[in-house]
Amino acid sequence: MFCNAYRYIEFAATNEFYLVAKSAGADYHRILRAIKHNYPRLKGLAGPGFAAGPCLVKDTMQLNAFARNQLGLGHAALLINEGLVLHVVEDLKRRYPLANMTVGLLGMAFKAESDDTRASLSYKFKNVLMAHARAVLTTDPFVTSDPDLLPLDQVLSKSDLLIVCAPHLAYRQANFLGKPVFDLWGHVEYDNAIR
Repeated sequence: MFCNAYRYIEFAATNEFYLVAKSAGADYHRILRAIKHNYPRLKGLAGPGFAAGPCLVKDTMQLNAFARNQLGLGHAALLINEGLVLHVVEDLKRRYPLANMTVGLLGMAFKAESDDTRASLSYKFKNVLMAHARAVLTTDPFVTSDPDLLPLDQVLSKSDLLIVCAPHLAYRQANFLGKPVFDLWGHVEYDNAIR
């Protein structure tokens, strides 16, 4: 539990740094590259992303319960990591007329190269966006348990805006047809990527 709670807190720290940089108009991925350059102590600092899955959250909350709700960092990590989806949606609402757009979610698994959707924040994205966008389409090359998933080419062609939810390798060099792509991970090699 300590290991998973620590990892979840690590993700929360970098996600909070991302939010601070973004609110200041700075590029956190550029900052991250700079602070890791020739500084071995931060080589292991994770990049921002949607920290989820069944173990990180569960073990953090179980450790917090065992500690009689005294694991303040664990509680803060939950608020930051789970709240990241809401921050992203609010940011996208400021940038785009979501009510008139079809949004495509790329990757419904909770992590890259996996078919596991347990506690995936991609589904939280889908639920939140359904209240703001004209339509929400989803795709994932690994997940077979979700009958609503569409092939990647259909999601790319029918969407006005794309969001990389799970950084599968299949998305790294995909042809996004000139459409804007929100990529918190810094994963895709694409000039129109929004970070």
